[in-house]
Amino acid sequence: MMTAETKTTNEAHMDEDGGLTDDTVVSMNLPHLTFRTRNVEVFYGETQALFGIDLDIFRNQVTALIGPSGCGKSTYLRCLNRMNDTIDGCCVTGIIELDGDDVYDKALDPVHLRARVGMVFQKANPFPKSIYDNTAYGPRLHGLADSKADLDDVVEGSLTKAGLWDEVKDRLDAPGTGLSGGQQQRLCIARAIAVEPDVILMDEPCSALDPIATARIEELMDELRENYTIVIVTHSMQQAARVSQRTAFFHLGNLVESGDTEQIFTKPSDQRTQDYITGRFG
Repeated sequence: MMTAETKTTNEAHMDEDGGLTDDTVVSMNLPHLTFRTRNVEVFYGETQALFGIDLDIFRNQVTALIGPSGCGKSTYLRCLNRMNDTIDGCCVTGIIELDGDDVYDKALDPVHLRARVGMVFQKANPFPKSIYDNTAYGPRLHGLADSKADLDDVVEGSLTKAGLWDEVKDRLDAPGTGLSGGQQQRLCIARAIAVEPDVILMDEPCSALDPIATARIEELMDELRENYTIVIVTHSMQQAARVSQRTAFFHLGNLVESGDTEQIFTKPSDQRTQDYITGRFG
């Protein structure tokens, strides 16, 4: 079934792979294209997990990936910074471009890619280090600070952006694992943004948090999108509706439809999307 997004694309200029050309993106007044993915397929051994995914991710927006468990949304998310490389027997095919550069170019160092495309996992995973050293880990690894004073500024700035500085500024030497669950997750966000990424990937970052901590993370996402592109996997329809500007619905390894969040939740083009967001399956 043709979505509203597909209709717009058909009326615009298209590239040879069926995507929007740069001129078309500009003429349609869309945000800058951060990720362009075409015909992405993922295999775990003989088992295929994703089928021909075509999806664009735009700068300074939150894109929510929704769908029932096992639908492929986390698999797709991990393709964007090559986290699937760490899984034995995993094979990724298709086109994945970050600002026009091939993410799977053999000349591209995955470590450098993951500095540009940070990851926040479902369960907060602070290192067994101090709050300061957790935040400073990436800048030290990548040589982003020339002096202790520079590193102090990076740590303070990152913790401030993550909404955590005022809560921890007097105990930076305390272990990060001693923070509450919500604070640990914000520490992981601070650690991710300390290396000045372009994109932040979040894989169900609020699933283990209480409502108050979840609300703080959601507020933080809205603040962070002014400077970063955010892609979030979530099982919460309410969260997707609250925090995202665009939504993509996955089902059984296929991308059913994607578009503006309001359109997806109020006038979906596919009956499967309607059934999912109204709780008929999932």
